[in-house]
Amino acid sequence: MKTPKSHIPKNVQRIWWEIDASSNSMGRVATVIANRLRGKLKRDFTPHIDMGDFVVAVNVDKMKFTGRKIEQKLYHSHTGFPGGVRTKQLKHMIIDDPEDVLRRAVFNMIDDMKLRKPMMRRLKFVKGTTHEYKIDKKA
Repeated sequence: MKTPKSHIPKNVQRIWWEIDASSNSMGRVATVIANRLRGKLKRDFTPHIDMGDFVVAVNVDKMKFTGRKIEQKLYHSHTGFPGGVRTKQLKHMIIDDPEDVLRRAVFNMIDDMKLRKPMMRRLKFVKGTTHEYKIDKKA
């Protein structure tokens, strides 16, 4: 039996996408961003090659949340010491750093592999709509 051949692209062309974070709920926006960073919408997508594009998320400070997530959603972290569990509510995280909320959502949507950190470096956040990045397409 013959093994199927896979197409490996020679060069990867990366384009800049602008995504408005205030257009949908946070989860929907994070899904779109994760797919663009991974390169899943490209015709010659290959899972083991980093083919993603650059993504600029604008209006991060105006993200929408559905239901009662703002009061109920909790973020946990651990200091590494005994009894070092730290818990923060979403409403406090939005006030302190709204970019971190979206960054965590996108980070957890991308597979845990070596390419995740380089993909996340191509994600840029902007409060408001004005920025200095050269945008090729809007999503």
